[in-house]
Amino acid sequence: MKQALINMLTMQDRMNRRVHEHWIEQDFEWYRAAWIECGELIEHYGYKWWKKQEADMEQVRLEIIDIWHFGMSALFRGGKPIAQIAAEIEAEVADFVPRGQGVREATEALALHCLQTRGFSAACFWELMLSAGLDFNSLYSAYVGKNVLNFFRQDNGYKAGSYVKNWAGREDNEHLVELVAPLDKSAEDFADQVYRALELRYRELVVEA
Repeated sequence: MKQALINMLTMQDRMNRRVHEHWIEQDFEWYRAAWIECGELIEHYGYKWWKKQEADMEQVRLEIIDIWHFGMSALFRGGKPIAQIAAEIEAEVADFVPRGQGVREATEALALHCLQTRGFSAACFWELMLSAGLDFNSLYSAYVGKNVLNFFRQDNGYKAGSYVKNWAGREDNEHLVELVAPLDKSAEDFADQVYRALELRYRELVVEA
């Protein structure tokens, strides 16, 4: 687990540096982005008892991956080295005992922690992850996929505002889920495979459409 955590933290640092070279010194409000993503998650899961709603669990899990991006970023506060952050996450979840919360309750608990501490709790996140049917291996493969999508967005004009997020009527997140499904997550070039698949579909549905 520790090496996978180091890999993810390294990828996140690389992504954040792509957006702002000195992102750690800027001390952005990562906790705020995390709790707002919690609200978006609930929208996909459903909360309106006054109308029929069906949970879109694929999108719920994607929101959880987004929360993990922001949560890991929040843990860099104070300039901690990546190996130390990984060790602290591993220690926090080593003896973690799930409380059996539902998705809504686990999401609210994480959002509350973010708001109260202006930080991020790996334990609260683990409860949410498990409540949505994710385990660590699926978190890892999904995170790599979304990280690649974030790089793809940057490479195709996201920061400049020229990137097209909806491809043929569906968000790029939805295309990502579909493209990653048949790939070998254990392959050494898994990230490269994801990037190539995104590139081909974007060209087909957006650039050449």
